[in-house]
Amino acid sequence: MGNRVTRGDFEWVYTEQPHTQRRKEILAKYPEIKTLMGPDPHLKWIVSGMVFTQLLACYLVKDLSWKWIFFWAYAFGGCINHSLTLAIHDISHNVAFGNKQARWNRWFAIFANLPIGVPYSASFKKYHIDHHRYLGGDSLDVDIPTDFEGWFFCTPLRKLLWLFLQPLFYSLRPLYVNPKAITRMEILNALVQFSIDLIIYYLWGLKPVIYLIAGTILCLGFHPISGHFIAEHYMFLKGYETYSYYGPLNWLTFNVGYHMEHHDFPSIPGCRLPMVKKIAAEYYDNLPHHQSWIRVLWDFVFDDTLGPYSRVKRLCKLAKES
Repeated sequence: MGNRVTRGDFEWVYTEQPHTQRRKEILAKYPEIKTLMGPDPHLKWIVSGMVFTQLLACYLVKDLSWKWIFFWAYAFGGCINHSLTLAIHDISHNVAFGNKQARWNRWFAIFANLPIGVPYSASFKKYHIDHHRYLGGDSLDVDIPTDFEGWFFCTPLRKLLWLFLQPLFYSLRPLYVNPKAITRMEILNALVQFSIDLIIYYLWGLKPVIYLIAGTILCLGFHPISGHFIAEHYMFLKGYETYSYYGPLNWLTFNVGYHMEHHDFPSIPGCRLPMVKKIAAEYYDNLPHHQSWIRVLWDFVFDDTLGPYSRVKRLCKLAKES
């Protein structure tokens, strides 16, 4: 099964996350970046097209054999569903309709959730705020693997299994690390989602429902697009906790690869993050970044110094809620 990862704990740091200070410096030098903040007028139309494409696909796959159901789920539908989770990521920052229309953003995220097959958007919003506010925060940032994950998934074969099981860990980890009360929006998200699932089942049978859910599970697990989960914050170089990727898969993922830029300016929609890098080039060009998400996955599995423990952790004080 290979050698165990040499790192036996997370990389504990006692400094603030780097994004706050860099944001201040960039805005002081380039105040025009503030004009990039605000809603993306095209996002709602792109997302709507993706949702209706998946509904059409549900009709088209209803009579296929099971092997083709899973093939198209992995090769096509799951790619759209993974992309929709990243659209929901953008929407969680209110970039679909703007901060003044927060409720519209929440409901549109539920609409974007429909092809994913399981309720996701409301819970993601609840926890993603903490990921930005308390990046690497012990017991606060649920993006950080648990100690069990770091301890057990420490050989190439086990790390490969961990990549396949990522959807499971991402859904269950919040309940263990930082449980929160169920919100009204989460209940509505579930009611709408399961109602649509039942309607699809009533109209076209079980296969389209499996096509949607299987695509989500497969493409959030071991899939080239899923390289972004590892690329974003796993510490490939000591001292660096956030990395960007500037390759072609950004076209399918709402520029989530521009991750340093996103954490510096989370209120700027993905479509404008390349402009942040262009304007403030001296702040980003010399920072380490990834060239390939596939290479990221390969290195993560076969490099003995990488594993679920390869994350920066810090103690954070809870911010006062306004």
